Amino acid sequence: MSMNRIFGFCALCAILAGCAGDAPRGKWSVDYGDAPMGTPATLQYGAPDASTDARRMAVMLPLTGENAAAGRAIRTSVEMAVLQGAPQNLAVSFYDIAQNPAEKMSAALASNPEVVVGPVFSGDARLLREIKGEDTPVLSFTSDAASLGRGVMTMALMPTNSVEAIVREMQADHVREFVILAPDTASGKLMAGTARAAASMYDIPVAGVFFYTEKDSDSIKNATAAASMNAARVAANTRAREILSDILTNERLTAVEKSSLTRQLDKLSKTDTLGAVPYDAVLFLGTGDDARTLGSFLRYFGLGARDARFYGTAMWDGSDIASDLTMSGAKFAALPEMNAEFAGVYERVAGAAPSRLASFGYDAANMAMGMIYSDRSNAAYLLDPSGYTGTDGLVRLRPTGESERALRIMELDGSGTPRVARGAADSFITPLYNIEQRHITQARAMELHTPGVNPMSYITIPDRLREKYKSQTFGANMTVAPAPVRKDVITVLPEDDGDIVPAADFKPIKLEAVGRTYIDSIEIEE
Repeated sequence: MSMNRIFGFCALCAILAGCAGDAPRGKWSVDYGDAPMGTPATLQYGAPDASTDARRMAVMLPLTGENAAAGRAIRTSVEMAVLQGAPQNLAVSFYDIAQNPAEKMSAALASNPEVVVGPVFSGDARLLREIKGEDTPVLSFTSDAASLGRGVMTMALMPTNSVEAIVREMQADHVREFVILAPDTASGKLMAGTARAAASMYDIPVAGVFFYTEKDSDSIKNATAAASMNAARVAANTRAREILSDILTNERLTAVEKSSLTRQLDKLSKTDTLGAVPYDAVLFLGTGDDARTLGSFLRYFGLGARDARFYGTAMWDGSDIASDLTMSGAKFAALPEMNAEFAGVYERVAGAAPSRLASFGYDAANMAMGMIYSDRSNAAYLLDPSGYTGTDGLVRLRPTGESERALRIMELDGSGTPRVARGAADSFITPLYNIEQRHITQARAMELHTPGVNPMSYITIPDRLREKYKSQTFGANMTVAPAPVRKDVITVLPEDDGDIVPAADFKPIKLEAVGRTYIDSIEIEE
C-alpha cells in the first residue's frame, strides 16, 4: 500500500467518528483563553541545552504488520528531527504497538516519558488516554475527535477543517444552494454533517444530501441520477416533445408558428433532459477518484459545468483528478505545499517522497522537543493559541485535543498541477474555524426540495392552444404534509394521469413557511 493511501486511510477517513458529548479536558483547558495572540513560532527545535539531566520521549507506532509502512514513515521523520536538533541528554524510545498495545503502552509509560508521540489509530489513542496519567501529553495522529482529550492531542488534519474551508470558499464564490455527495460510511456521514453545519453558519442552503458506496459504479450512478433529477428532467423533455409534435401534427398553424415549434422540437431532440436543478454547486466529500466518477455521471445525466460548480476537500490532494480536463474549474481545500528542505532530506533518507503522515511525524517530534526544553508549562507550550509554523504550514492544538491547520484553496485546470486560488493563512489572529468535530453528528440522506419541472415553462406555443395542451409537473417534492383523506369519499383516478381531477370540496388555504432542522445524536464506534 502506498504512503499516500496510508495517509488517506489513517489520517483522513477510515477512523473518523462522531462524539455525542464533550471530550475530557481537565487541566488542559486551564488558562488557555488568557494567553496572548501573536506571530506563530517556527516549529523546529534547535536551542542549546547545557543540562545533563536525562529527558525522555516515547514513540508508539505500528512498526510491524499491515500498517507497518505508516509506522516506519513516522519513525523516519522522528529520527530525522532528533538527529537534526535534539540535545545529547534526550533519550527517544520506540515501541511497536501493532500487537498487544496495552502491554507495550504500559511498558512505555513505566519509563516515565515527558511526552508521547503517537499512536496512529483511534482505538490505540483511546486506550492510551485511559491508562496514562493526565499530566502526560500525547501527540497522536488520529483524526477521531472522540479519541482525544485528557492530554491526548493530534497532529493530523481534522476533516472539519477541510470541509469548513471549502464551504467558506463557496460563500466567497456566491454559491446560492448546493447538494452534498458523500460516501455511505461513518466518516462520509460525519463530513456531511460538518458540511450541513458549515452551510448553516455561512448561510448557504443545502438542497439535498446523497450517499453512495465507494468504488461501486451502480451505487454512484444511482446517487447522481437522483441528485441530478434525471428521471424528472427526462420525463419533462419527453412530454415537451410530445406536445410540440402533437401541435405540429394536429393543429392549423401559420408559417411563423410552425417554424418556431419545429426549431424547439429539433433542439429538444438533441438532449435527453429539460429543466434546471434547484442548486448551482455540488460538494464532493469522497476521494478524488470517486469525484471523477461522480462528475462523469452527473454530466451524463445532463448536469454540465454551466449548471453547477464542483467543490471538494483535502481528500482530492495528490489524486489523479488534477489531470482530468472535465473537472477543470473545480476547487478543493488542501494543505500548503510541504517544506521543500524536509521533503528533500526525507527522500534521500527513505528513498521515497514523504507522505503528509511523515511530515506530521516530523512536526510532532519537533513540538515534543520544544515542549521538553521550554521554560513554559507543557499546556502553555503545546496549546499556544498563536500556533506554530511547521512542515505543512500553520498549525495549533486546542484544549480538546483537536488540531487546526491553515488550508489553501486549489483550482483544477486539467494541467495536472492545480493552481492556488487562495493562499493559506499565516496567523490565527483572525480565527480560521468555528466548527469543532466533537460537536458534529452524522448527517442523514436528504431528498431534493424542488418545485419540479413543468415542460410548459420551457417551451413556447401559441396562446390560443395553452388551454388545450397542458402538462403535469415532474419531480416535485412534498414540502408539507398532505391533508387527511376522508374515508367516506371514493376518489376515481383518470386513465390519463395528465388530466386534472377537481374536488368539489377543495378550498385553497394560505400555507406558512416551515423550517426544519434535523439533529442526530449518534455516537459512532470504530
